[in-house]
Amino acid sequence: MIIGVPTEIKKHEYRVSMTPAGVEELTRRGHQVLVEKHAGTGSGLLDEEYVSAGAAIVPSAKEVFAKADMIVKVKEPQPSEWPMMRKGQVVFTYFHFAASRELTDGCLKTRSVCIAYETITDSQGRLPLLTPMSEVAGKMSIQEGAKYLERPMMGRGILLGGVPGVEPAEVMILGGGVVGINAAKVAAGLGARVFVLDTNLERLRYLDQIMPANVNTVYSNQYNIRERLRTADLVIGAVLIPGARCPMLIPRSYLAMMKAGSVIVDVGVDQGGCCETIRPTTHDEPTYVVDGVVHYGVANMPGAVGRTSTIALTNATLPYAIALADKGHKAACAADRGLAEGINMEDGHLTNAAVAECFGMPCKRPSIAG
Repeated sequence: MIIGVPTEIKKHEYRVSMTPAGVEELTRRGHQVLVEKHAGTGSGLLDEEYVSAGAAIVPSAKEVFAKADMIVKVKEPQPSEWPMMRKGQVVFTYFHFAASRELTDGCLKTRSVCIAYETITDSQGRLPLLTPMSEVAGKMSIQEGAKYLERPMMGRGILLGGVPGVEPAEVMILGGGVVGINAAKVAAGLGARVFVLDTNLERLRYLDQIMPANVNTVYSNQYNIRERLRTADLVIGAVLIPGARCPMLIPRSYLAMMKAGSVIVDVGVDQGGCCETIRPTTHDEPTYVVDGVVHYGVANMPGAVGRTSTIALTNATLPYAIALADKGHKAACAADRGLAEGINMEDGHLTNAAVAECFGMPCKRPSIAG
């Protein structure tokens, strides 16, 4: 199989979908890997390293898409990339279709096979390709939130951990999953008072056992959300429903009860976010203010730490890329039903029920072998 690795073109996206180590594994199995010129530069990976691992460097994304049987990316295809996708071509990347009808319609027209990292499951029902980036985003959410609490950034002028004689900031985390637990670890380590809200009591019991004393667990309902918003300095949106849009937990009316200069970092913004007033932003202009509350909505947070994120992501994606290359997508998905969960669309049809329900569109079962 010919595998293509294009340069990511989303603004301030520095990750790359394959490292030279991944190229070596695929070429050793007899596959050909085409890497667009300078695709790895943002992650500190040079073309020479890819060539040494067995890749062919090509000058343009157009050539990568034209020749490759499977495209391996990091972020969803951008509008300029849609015309390069073709019927039957496998595109393996993060898609987050539920957040964008335009993206969904654009990719459906290509009739390609869209396999989404974020809906692949493992034997225990976990999301193995979402987990590494959720870990990065969870930790980054506190870094960014702490920065935007500073007064020059329009925040309240609060140091997250406080100092002797001055109380620390209060951090509210909506969701106790991978993003939430990593956010809580960092916030607690910096000395903040942390409240983690979730509807899963077993998860709350687990967090209560493993977290330090400055992390508190609270059952998530609208009453408790409002109560915590009144005192929170930093709010982290860490809510996820696989493949679907995030539930809206913070309507605009709740902002009026928050402190002026408090900060919301909604990690789920690429799935619509859990705050009504959140919208995608970029690393160039990451924040905006609504009703006195600073909103941070960067949709590709891990892209800012490209090297760490690239290595973490490709450690997880490579085994699946190898299976798809070795067997073809139908046989690979027949052998691994968790991988089959990643097929979001095929030959112009939606195959993911959550995405189809989000847009009121029909859903068809994917055609996998066996």
